[in-house]
Amino acid sequence: MAEYLYLRKPDPARPKSQWTKYMHGINRLSLILFLVALVILGFKLFLKK
Repeated sequence: MAEYLYLRKPDPARPKSQWTKYMHGINRLSLILFLVALVILGFKLFLKK
């Protein structure tokens, strides 16, 4: 998960292909959008009280 958020360098021994790059890009995007949605929900919950 740290690699998706650019907190750690990718493993150099990991196999590289174009399709895995696409898959990791989509996974990274969905993870970032999920975290943004959690932050938004947290703000809404905090401001509602």
